[in-house]
Amino acid sequence: MSGDEYVYDEASGEWIPAADAAAKADAGDTVEVRDSVGNLLQDGDQVTLIKDLTVKGAGQTLKRGTLIKSIRLTGDAQEIDCKYEGIKGLVLRAEFVRKR
Repeated sequence: MSGDEYVYDEASGEWIPAADAAAKADAGDTVEVRDSVGNLLQDGDQVTLIKDLTVKGAGQTLKRGTLIKSIRLTGDAQEIDCKYEGIKGLVLRAEFVRKR
């Protein structure tokens, strides 16, 4: 025996090398975050708002077309963490932004 370990992949119904199974499991943990038109978002991207949003607790409205720089993904498929002057801890839903 060559010492290679194989595990049964229930999704495909085949025996695959353990290293491939581990890589597949890691890829399954990543969450794809997409903007309002389907573009894939990543940490550091710039986005613009597609509608006016009232920010609860800040007493401020972010207008459509506002540029948000350097977003961070939160691990949730619909939420992105943002910085905007005067607002701490701003979290936006991905459905209200478009990648720039």
